[in-house]
Amino acid sequence: MVNAVAMPPIDARPYRLDDTRSLLTPSLVVYPDIVQSNLRQAINWAGGNPARLRPHAKTHKTIDVIQMELALGITKHKCATLFEADMLARAGAPDVLIAYPMVGPNIGLFVELVARYAGRTDFSVLVDHPAPVPMLADALREKNQTSRVMIDLDAGMGRTGVLPGPAVIELARQIVGHASLQWDGLHLYDGDVDSPSPEVRADRVSQEFALLCRLTSDLESVGLPVRRWVVAGTGTFAAWLHVGKDDARLEASPGTFVFSDWNYHQRFAELRMTPAAILWTRVVSLPRPGRLTCDLGHKAVAADPSKEQRVHFLDLEEQTLFKQNEEHLVVDTREADRFAPGDLLMAISYHICPTCALHRDMYIARNGTLVGRWQVAGRDRDWR
Repeated sequence: MVNAVAMPPIDARPYRLDDTRSLLTPSLVVYPDIVQSNLRQAINWAGGNPARLRPHAKTHKTIDVIQMELALGITKHKCATLFEADMLARAGAPDVLIAYPMVGPNIGLFVELVARYAGRTDFSVLVDHPAPVPMLADALREKNQTSRVMIDLDAGMGRTGVLPGPAVIELARQIVGHASLQWDGLHLYDGDVDSPSPEVRADRVSQEFALLCRLTSDLESVGLPVRRWVVAGTGTFAAWLHVGKDDARLEASPGTFVFSDWNYHQRFAELRMTPAAILWTRVVSLPRPGRLTCDLGHKAVAADPSKEQRVHFLDLEEQTLFKQNEEHLVVDTREADRFAPGDLLMAISYHICPTCALHRDMYIARNGTLVGRWQVAGRDRDWR
């Protein structure tokens, strides 16, 4: 098990750009060399075996990152929406888990997706309630398609999933009763485990691992073999890979690690994932002494963290986020008099996943130069 690590302050120099005259703000700038480093670090945590990873595409939502992952041998992927699933298939991903219950019209759309990429991408999906199972099975059967199905477990997050117990076995029996559904295994996401302490997270993972082992034994004792476990987010994936290193069924599915963000950089320092996406913003006003306003409103950066924790500015040693509106972010700082309207600031989002979804595309920078853009292809909802 790894020990707690104190992460040093981030060096802003690798993010500097030599020419920013054409850089529109607010903009998200991604540094692919850092993305590559984070991907390799995740593979290192997996013991050098990319088959143990199933990264979640919800963070970056780009074909470009998926292709970087594929080039490193990461062939299993996870997503939350049908559009992200279509994006993964277009990128060439051969194995995609949609980690979200299919209900209503999404059942039909999912079956269309399965048929569209038949023979190229193998899709699987989650269930956590018996009601949608026959609907999904019938829709697949009518199109002469099949799909792998996993049961989503609620191990404490309280968001989706079946509570561990007899209901899991009954749901698995229902799945195997349909020829168009292929019973595949168990899914457990523990995003509520966010302690900065690696030891606390490892202890929770050990308990969850024991739970999975018991459930798997119960299922297999009644003739329901469990092929795979898909587990973890960025905060717990390394602990899962450590605890379950000898179990070939285990696949870890971190997402945020690809770009990282300020929250995870501070909270999960031992993972040594470097922020790879920087928000560039310009000062638009200096309304009073000790205060500056920039063009980084909550239409450009995730607003789900508290007001005080939307971004961290790399250029400011002392900063207090006073107010944020749709197009403005007001910062109180003793350093305000160093800036003039039009000056640039670099900021790291506290929550990068929804931040990415607010941008149609991202600038790409290498060696201090803007070299192109990546489209945020998975930000929409309808893939048709």
